[in-house]
Amino acid sequence: MIRIVAIRQVGGRFHEHISELRWTQDEITTTDSTRAQMVAFVEGGGEAYVKDARGDVAFLRVRTSVNGIKYVQTYADGIWSDNLLALPRF
Repeated sequence: MIRIVAIRQVGGRFHEHISELRWTQDEITTTDSTRAQMVAFVEGGGEAYVKDARGDVAFLRVRTSVNGIKYVQTYADGIWSDNLLALPRF
């Protein structure tokens, strides 16, 4: 299981999207993955999560935009949320 610790966003004034995610598996090493790599990881059965300042955990799930583009978003307690957008940028 990996923990997402930061994101990189790209895009213009009217539309930004997450292009990369920084994660750690053992709190010692960190690795960056593209959005497509993270989608493949989650679709392949890998688990990734975000932890907020209170220690609450939200897991990543794959969604598909109206344009057919796959992306990851957090899902906790039956609710889709934007926990990734609260993470630091790199």
